[in-house]
Amino acid sequence: MSVLVVGLSHKSAPIATLERAAVSGDTLGKMLSDIVRLPDVAEAFVISTCNRVEVYADVDRFHGGVAGICELLSRHSGIPSAELTSSLYVHYEDRAVQHLLSVASGMESMVVGEDQIIGQVRAAVKVAEEHGTMGRVLRDLGRVALHAGKRARAETGIDRMGLSLVSVGIELALAEEEASPSGELSLASKSVLVVGAGTMSGLAVATAARLGAGRIVVANRTVDRAQRLAASVGGEVADVADLAAAIARADLVISCTGASGLVVTEAMVRDALARRGHAAPLVLLDLAMPRDVDPAAAGLPGVSVIGMDRLSSEHAGVGAADLSAVRAIVDDEFAAYGSAVRAAQVTPTVVALRAKAATVVDAELARLAGRLNEEGLSGHAIEEIARTVRRVVDKLLHAPTVRIKELASAPGGEDYAVALRVLFDLDQRAVEAVTRAEPDPLNSTDQEGEQ
Repeated sequence: MSVLVVGLSHKSAPIATLERAAVSGDTLGKMLSDIVRLPDVAEAFVISTCNRVEVYADVDRFHGGVAGICELLSRHSGIPSAELTSSLYVHYEDRAVQHLLSVASGMESMVVGEDQIIGQVRAAVKVAEEHGTMGRVLRDLGRVALHAGKRARAETGIDRMGLSLVSVGIELALAEEEASPSGELSLASKSVLVVGAGTMSGLAVATAARLGAGRIVVANRTVDRAQRLAASVGGEVADVADLAAAIARADLVISCTGASGLVVTEAMVRDALARRGHAAPLVLLDLAMPRDVDPAAAGLPGVSVIGMDRLSSEHAGVGAADLSAVRAIVDDEFAAYGSAVRAAQVTPTVVALRAKAATVVDAELARLAGRLNEEGLSGHAIEEIARTVRRVVDKLLHAPTVRIKELASAPGGEDYAVALRVLFDLDQRAVEAVTRAEPDPLNSTDQEGEQ
């Protein structure tokens, strides 16, 4: 089996296409179930965020896996295959593994180094686990990817220099405003309205508070969630049923709900402007996928709309040294993962060899014990002979098995497993039985990282 990724991102597709392709909730669960029912797919998980939709799968046939996944992406998104294909990319085996490590490390993000992606990868793995579509191969890969992401943030400056979409959006929103006395990004004296109460909204509220917003208001369909989020920063709650009134009192509106349609319409913004009674500019920052804010609102006087398409053109100031350091971490984690996988491939053969040796020893000892009993040798003496024979066999096998595991961890190491099977005439069915029962080779340490 081999790892395959089929996906589209802000690098390969326009925002409008990403909006249509994004999946979540019950739709994501149904998609996962459909993917693992494909004849060439054994395991799968899906990363679906505001700027990427990627299917990771363990497949036994490349072309069959690609064709099946592409068809399902088209079906679940409603995008015709001919239109979707031009936005898709495909990575296989080593390139697929390297791609996921880069994604988790923040290298492939719209804003390089942003810290939300590691949580999104973790969530994708968790959802797949909950739906029973994860197995040993992708579970190990997901664990290594999360470990790479944690290392990238702990060992380099990418986490400090990489900005979240919220921070970049706010920076754009204030770009034409008067800078704070210190020259730093500040929301002092600004009124911020956050629409939604999910993970992105929580980040928006926390960021607004950190930047010194004069007033923070949260509006959400579920009032309890809005109250809890607002209370975390000493903010207020607005009635989502009269969003125009809340917008009228805001300088910056950050909308990031999970709604399937527009939340902030052009008519609503027009109504808000009529209620404002002043000509101060109004900025609408739309971080939702699909979009929350009607693009037509940008045509109203004094209104600016910043959406994902605008954010995709912005780049965080990550230095070349940090990028190089993260790439080195990705390469290091990839090499370690490859070595572990190759070493694991020879383990069933080694186990089968030791099992065969034990069977031969037991049979010979049983035959010898019968003869020695006839000659009146004590049971204690027979047991000592048996222990000695087993020690001799263990010592003879120890060095070769340790060495073959070392050799197997290098590229081309699978040839050593084949040689072992041929030299000792091992039954392939015995090796396959061990493979099915073999414990997860990468489960010995918890590499998931951040919680």
